[in-house]
Amino acid sequence: MASSSLTATSAFRRLATTFQRPRLLNPLITHFTLNPKVFNQPRRFISTSIAMAAKESADLNPGLHTSVDEATKGYFLQQTMLRVKDPKVSLDFYSRIMGMSLLKRLDFEDLKFTLYFLGYEETSSAPSEATERTAWTFGHKALLELTHNWGTESDPDFKGYHNGNSEPRGFGHIGVTVDDVHKACKRFESLGVEFVKKPDDGKIKDIAFIKDPDGYWIEIFDTTNIAKTTAHAAV
Repeated sequence: MASSSLTATSAFRRLATTFQRPRLLNPLITHFTLNPKVFNQPRRFISTSIAMAAKESADLNPGLHTSVDEATKGYFLQQTMLRVKDPKVSLDFYSRIMGMSLLKRLDFEDLKFTLYFLGYEETSSAPSEATERTAWTFGHKALLELTHNWGTESDPDFKGYHNGNSEPRGFGHIGVTVDDVHKACKRFESLGVEFVKKPDDGKIKDIAFIKDPDGYWIEIFDTTNIAKTTAHAAV
């Protein structure tokens, strides 16, 4: 009887060993899987990774086409246009305060308006010939086009343009990436720039909104803080 019982016990142990979970060789995986303090972290990490991959998928964004038409392969976002009251004031703001350069100016005398194309491009490489410089300018991405209809700067009856953030709401803002949002906003404050929101205001931190001379909003952010601030919305 004793011998029979011993044999049964040994068999049970061998059977249990056979069905044991294989040993995890990766110490990082072992840490996350077996440490009760971080047990749930791998699941969150995997879910986050899947969500990040899927959040921009066509399945979650009705109307989105992920197969790009070959006819659009040369397209890119080139400009955003804002109408301004006084180009002298606006050019001062966007060049001195925002650090932009004037890439090209176009004057339409018959229609009495001027276009100013500004951006963060190095203008030393711009062609000297006028029409070539126009082509060069329109070949750059994400420029700001300021439109001045002649006479608005001196018209006492001109009330300014709608900035899109009062009723009826429409256009919202442009966005400018800076090296450090807090450092940039201290500079803006010292220069007398009007704020809509400072980085430490409101529920969403480390993002600021300032106004240009015509009241248009400019969002100010840096790449490090914007990623942290929007992390909860990204997954």
